[in-house]
Amino acid sequence: MKCALLEEFRQAAYKHLGRAHDATFELTDAILLTRNAYSLADLSLSPVFRRKWPSIYEALQDSRPQRQKLMQLYIKQMPTDGRPLLAGDHTAWPRADAVTLQERTIEHSSVTVAGNKPITVGQGYSTIAWIPEDSGSWALPLRHERITSWENPIQKAAWQLQQVCENLPTRPISVWDSEYGCAPFILKTAHIKADILVRLRSNLCLWGAPPAYSGQGRPRKHGDKFKLNEPSK
Repeated sequence: MKCALLEEFRQAAYKHLGRAHDATFELTDAILLTRNAYSLADLSLSPVFRRKWPSIYEALQDSRPQRQKLMQLYIKQMPTDGRPLLAGDHTAWPRADAVTLQERTIEHSSVTVAGNKPITVGQGYSTIAWIPEDSGSWALPLRHERITSWENPIQKAAWQLQQVCENLPTRPISVWDSEYGCAPFILKTAHIKADILVRLRSNLCLWGAPPAYSGQGRPRKHGDKFKLNEPSK
């Protein structure tokens, strides 16, 4: 039964890989079965990749996976009981030395140098994944796409969340890092059918309506800052 389901899934995924689907499919298997690969050419040594090493680069250049259909295929594999847990994140791929690489942008760097700003030059990627377990690091990326130079992480994440939620049978819970704890993200996702839990910076100040006058001291005015002490949404 499980083998039949796996074969059905693989056949469906194969049909959504677009051009060069044979080489792309074998390259995917090679990635799954290779523990350590120090270059793309290393993947050609995998027994499941039955082509020569130039086919890897040709597959990456020619392949045009149908991302929407692949996402819908992944969602069909998710259990229908309970509410799905989604996690969104923005990660950087530093390419400081790739001067001929197109669409390089300024990205946040997790590896900082004393005296320098925590930034690098490279490409940013936005990912939204389904988290199937309470513990562990296993996750299923439903959307994983590059943030182009004419986009920003907030805009891309809101669009990805909308695409995923439109295909989910139940309302999900989504969790986000402090980068998304801002008004633009809240406003762009207000209409999306998902419950959002965002981590906020500890020094963040929120603006809101003043509380009722306590009878002591100066009454608070509209627009006074209220410092947030605990992360919340």
